[in-house]
Amino acid sequence: MSLLFTFITSLLLGMRHATDPDHVVAVTTIVSRERSVVKAAGIGAVWGLGHTITLLVVGGAIIAFKIGLDARLGLSLELCVAAMLIVLGVLNLFNVRANTRGLNGSRPFLVGVVHGLAGSAGAALLIVPLIDDPRWAALYLLTFGLGTVVGMALITLSIAFPTLLAAAHLPSFQRTLRLASGSVSLVFGLYLAHKIGFTQGLFTSEPQWTPE
Repeated sequence: MSLLFTFITSLLLGMRHATDPDHVVAVTTIVSRERSVVKAAGIGAVWGLGHTITLLVVGGAIIAFKIGLDARLGLSLELCVAAMLIVLGVLNLFNVRANTRGLNGSRPFLVGVVHGLAGSAGAALLIVPLIDDPRWAALYLLTFGLGTVVGMALITLSIAFPTLLAAAHLPSFQRTLRLASGSVSLVFGLYLAHKIGFTQGLFTSEPQWTPE
């Protein structure tokens, strides 16, 4: 029963984690270029896979070796997400596409890895004081990651289906969505960078960081 409870709880937490604003903005920015609902759902799943791999590697190392993260390092990892959102926004606004299919297909995976790098520390720090057995901690991380994969696939489906339906009737809609999502991603990335750098103090002498 406790195993089932752990699985369900961490799965639901992973799905809720997938609804964080920075995740939704990043995926929307990428999905705005797609013309297939199936491909869009795949993007969400690949994003979640990249996030999960980083979560398992970094979070597992924190649990196994009891690695501590100070505020400056934690905020620096979060700043990577802000930078990635800015880059995604610029790429969409200027309609920059990868030169090769492989690189273009790897974009959601790389974006997921960056998000996992920033989020894995918070997830691991939250469970370390609560779970003494490393096996249970690993189960938590794995199912949390699975929930993120499922959550992102569902989110991308919910975003892609109505937008692709609208694009089928309004040919210019996809371009409008690409520009709008690029603008939101750029502005939100700049907002996060300012918040992390100055409000939370990464660029000051007294940084303050609370893992989420």
